Amino acid sequence: MALSSATLKTWSWLHKWSSLVSTVFLLVLCLTGLPLIFHHEIDHLLGDEIEAPEMPAGTPRASLDEVLRAARALYPDRIVQFASQPEDDDRLWSVTLTPTPEPTNDFKSIAVDARTAKVLGEFRVGEGFMDFMLRLHVDLFAGLPGKLFLGLMGLLMLVAIVSGVVLYAPFMRKLDFGEVRRDRSTRTKWLDLHNLLGIATLVWAFVVGGTGMINTWAELVVKHWQNDQLGELLGHYTGQPLTPEEQRGPLQTALDVALAREPGRQVSFIAFPGTSFSSPHHNTFFLRGDRPLTKKLLQPVLVDAATGELTAAPALPWYLTALLVSQPLHFGDYGGTPMKVMWGLLDLVTIIVLGSGLYLWLKKKAR
Repeated sequence: MALSSATLKTWSWLHKWSSLVSTVFLLVLCLTGLPLIFHHEIDHLLGDEIEAPEMPAGTPRASLDEVLRAARALYPDRIVQFASQPEDDDRLWSVTLTPTPEPTNDFKSIAVDARTAKVLGEFRVGEGFMDFMLRLHVDLFAGLPGKLFLGLMGLLMLVAIVSGVVLYAPFMRKLDFGEVRRDRSTRTKWLDLHNLLGIATLVWAFVVGGTGMINTWAELVVKHWQNDQLGELLGHYTGQPLTPEEQRGPLQTALDVALAREPGRQVSFIAFPGTSFSSPHHNTFFLRGDRPLTKKLLQPVLVDAATGELTAAPALPWYLTALLVSQPLHFGDYGGTPMKVMWGLLDLVTIIVLGSGLYLWLKKKAR
């Protein structure tokens, strides 16, 4: 059914202003996101990756307590917030040290060998090209307000995509699909190219824009999960102070309890008492599956930090699952190098779409 003139004007207004308001910020996100897609490869080329040395198969592993002691020895005035292992290498532990349990950008990240408990190096945090790109991409160096602002820009991007699709059919009614009128003015050729590339990258742009918007809500989503689901599960801990370190049991024992509760899974990361993703009284182990999809779907297991007893292993709510799936999908981190290359090419095409849209508006204003 053909749209009325008034309806087309409304959609045209939505497309123009949602695009204009967000274009500059979306260009920043596309330009900074391009190197982040290949951050592992770039870190390797720059020599910023830390790799575990080769050892004979079957080399026994050090206890988690020894690993954390080795990391804390470098910064004894800090506490351990998180410990994690890469998906593709369980020979390494990455230990995050901060001044307090609260979320902060002031952290140290130490790489420790999982077999010998020897410190292999310290990751460069807050310095270098890739860290600059990451902070600019994630929050514009403005913390949570910056994240929420970029989330708003992501929402405007989705509005621009939907309104562009609505306008595409009437515009192309007299043209062949994908036609670029090369015999017309420069502005007309760019208009046709803008429409062609926009419709060709439609699904990708919607997926990346949507997952990017969801990622900006991460802190709020996690807090809601802690206050809602964890609050109900841990009601009998209400009013109790943070479990002090000297009263906490062996971490290796707690890890063994978590792995026994979820056989066949591996550690993704551990959140310690009082930190985000945990409670004031628990070591929370987030365990991943062993398949490409289940590696992104985590199962939390809460183990009492003092007694080492299993407290709960709740299924993640849908909104936290959506967050965990959207984070790697946003950077094409599902299908290895081929998917990253495709993500990079589509990112470049999106930059052309954004740039051409800005050019068309400026040329129209000049006329």
